[in-house]
Amino acid sequence: MTQTPASKTAAGRFFEDFRIGDTIRHATPRTLRDGDASLYSALYGTRFAVQSADTFAQGLGYPKSPIDDLLAFHVVFGKTVPDVSLNAVANLGYAACLFLEAVYPGDTLSATSEVIGLKENSNRQSGVVYVRSRGFNQHGRTVLDYVRWVMVRKRDHHAPAPAAVLPTLPEAVEVADLGGAAPRIDKAAYDVALGGSRHLFEDYAAGEKIDHVDGVTVEEAEHMIATRLYQNTAKVHFNQHSEGQGRFGRRLIYGGHVISLARALSFNGLANAFHIAAINGGRHVAPLFAGDTVFAWSEILETAPLPGRDDLGALRVRTVATKNRPCVDFPLREGEGYEPNVILDLDYWALAPRRG
Repeated sequence: MTQTPASKTAAGRFFEDFRIGDTIRHATPRTLRDGDASLYSALYGTRFAVQSADTFAQGLGYPKSPIDDLLAFHVVFGKTVPDVSLNAVANLGYAACLFLEAVYPGDTLSATSEVIGLKENSNRQSGVVYVRSRGFNQHGRTVLDYVRWVMVRKRDHHAPAPAAVLPTLPEAVEVADLGGAAPRIDKAAYDVALGGSRHLFEDYAAGEKIDHVDGVTVEEAEHMIATRLYQNTAKVHFNQHSEGQGRFGRRLIYGGHVISLARALSFNGLANAFHIAAINGGRHVAPLFAGDTVFAWSEILETAPLPGRDDLGALRVRTVATKNRPCVDFPLREGEGYEPNVILDLDYWALAPRRG
């Protein structure tokens, strides 16, 4: 009898394919180059001086300008997509994300993920998968460690679901764990004029709100360039043929694209908060589509000195991004839910120089 050979192509995992404790080693390693950094700047207009100029970074003690923290995040994230979220309905959130070591042009990143939570949705058409993903450099050192959860379609709506397991996640990353991605800097050499603002760590206070003023309109072409740059092949972002038959009739803008846009906009008000040290939590509240204009505002939730260091302090920042609504009145909630224009609610630690 003739046997049908196994398929040589991969359709991606569906919800019922995941098991608690599964560890996945992702393809493919990716060497980051100066061109990746330039393209990232072209996509988002990021202007943080340490990541923009070798001369500025070297003046502070870096060997050269590091890769933007979020570019490293996106590349590691992209590695995980074919195995975790190729069949996603939507990426839902992040927690316990630590940036542990600076990444430089020439570094090669690879990734693994462990399944730590599963919960079928009540409609039985999809479920939420929690994974802890780690990114490593060419020396085997962990540069990034984070948890994310994603809603994934089921292949068969009638397939039995595994028992629900929800991981316990911290509300915030501990201050003692911050700072790994930023080497000790010469704070006396930090030029605030070139940095873009005279405001340093001591100038921010808990409860302060900042309207980042500027807005940026998202184009279809740049979104697609970004997903290709990160090798993020999730159908919900990549495939108009499939998504044209879906709930929205069009592709969703990748949630990380929104994070990078909001982070770039935050330069106007947080110019010297030049490193993201950790992401405490984040939610993609509503979808974003090409043609929408993104605005952002931030609230300082907490300020903290880094233990054992007098060069940098940590700002716990909540950045809220909106679509098609300026943020002069800091839009966030409407009753018990989010205001309809809110698309992102991100809680993170950023590092800023201390006065010297």
